[in-house]
Amino acid sequence: MEKSTQPTAQGAPEAGKEQFQRSIGLISNFSLGFTYLSPLTAVYSLFALAITLAGPPAIWWIVIAAVGQLLVALVFGEIASQYPITGGLYPWARRLWGKKYAWIAAWVYLWALVVTITSIAEYTSTFVASLVPFSATPLHLLMTSVILLAVMMGVNLSGTKNLARVARIGFWCEIVSVIALGIYLLLFHRSQPFSVIFDSMGILSISGSYVGAFMAASLMGLFMFFGFEACGNVAEEVQDASRKIPVAMILSIVFGAISAIISVLGYLLSSPNLRNIVSGKVSDPIPAILNEALGPVGAKVFIVIAIIAMLSCILSLQAALSRLIYSFSRDQMLPGSRWMAKISTHNVPDNAMIISCLLPVIFCVWVYFQPDNLARITAFAVIGIYLSFQMVVLAALRQRIKGWKPAGEWHIGAFGLLTNILALAYGIVGIYLLAQPADSPNFIDKWTVLIGLAVVLIIGLTYMLLQRPYGKSNAPENDAIEHAEALRSLRK
Repeated sequence: MEKSTQPTAQGAPEAGKEQFQRSIGLISNFSLGFTYLSPLTAVYSLFALAITLAGPPAIWWIVIAAVGQLLVALVFGEIASQYPITGGLYPWARRLWGKKYAWIAAWVYLWALVVTITSIAEYTSTFVASLVPFSATPLHLLMTSVILLAVMMGVNLSGTKNLARVARIGFWCEIVSVIALGIYLLLFHRSQPFSVIFDSMGILSISGSYVGAFMAASLMGLFMFFGFEACGNVAEEVQDASRKIPVAMILSIVFGAISAIISVLGYLLSSPNLRNIVSGKVSDPIPAILNEALGPVGAKVFIVIAIIAMLSCILSLQAALSRLIYSFSRDQMLPGSRWMAKISTHNVPDNAMIISCLLPVIFCVWVYFQPDNLARITAFAVIGIYLSFQMVVLAALRQRIKGWKPAGEWHIGAFGLLTNILALAYGIVGIYLLAQPADSPNFIDKWTVLIGLAVVLIIGLTYMLLQRPYGKSNAPENDAIEHAEALRSLRK
């Protein structure tokens, strides 16, 4: 655990000899956040749904969510700069509010990450299946998902330098698969005018209003812009973390937005039968667009590039989850904490990494037996991450009201309070949109998101109240103002 509240020049607590090696630079840190954010995954999984719900104007949700999450990233940047500590959201919430509050925020975030890894592994397995000669049976998809998770765990266990290398490879694959392809489609296969992004093509919600239809398509943007916080999850492995992590977070959002907009524009404007996509007659439009634009061989090559990008996303997610579990365990907050808080000779939390792989594998097995549950647990992941984000944003606002002025090497000065308020407002709206009931007569399907969130919260609160894990740690808490003053004194 953190052994002292005495600040260092980095802004992190003095913890004796560092257990991690600072081998991640700005570009690698940015690549880690960008590949976790993975605009490719969001575009591929939600393009058809968003367009059928709201038509081409659904693309504006990318802009809306990017701006909103950029506000959140600015808040996180100031926090991470003052507290560049491994684990990200958990130590931030603890230092801004307290151990109990941090426990719940991290508990929700932990399970949201587990479910996110599961869903991306399952989704990637379908891409892999399209390249092999045998049929994509549920058993084959399960085996593929497990193998992919195990291989990425192996890369993670080999050390932070390899994590950084693969993250950079994934970054370039993302660039090729979203930006380069999008530009190619716009230049050589455009069949729609740019004005189409303002054309709803007659879509209306059940109430007869387009506003409702547009709001229903929000998931594409809301799902896309998280992952930037991974830059802070590995803080103790980043060089000059107090300065570089906030920049990496912002770059992840900005490049993610640019990539996604170009990609979606490319697919929209290169679709000669766009109305068929909007009406749902073409249920899986992206493969059809790729086959027409690139040909069968080109489409296969593109799928390979996309798979590499998705594997990099899994890699980044595993790294983020393992550091969260390690940070949690370092403070004796979980069962088996001593075992999970160990660091290997490769400067990797090996045991926490094994758990980060094993938990998604268990969920993959569950999905094999209950395939309908994949959509349900994925829906929980997004709202779970948004809730944990906003718990940190709220904690930061609470400290600002009490007089906290962030003292990290990176800050936004006088705009901090306004940015914090706007970030919280955006997050509340996002959670509200994500919590809307699905259009289903089945009660569980209709309220899947809130039921999943309630289950996680009830289990977490029950464990916290019965086992009192927060009482086992003497890690500092609720010290934002004092720590900021100490940092300023250190620089004098």
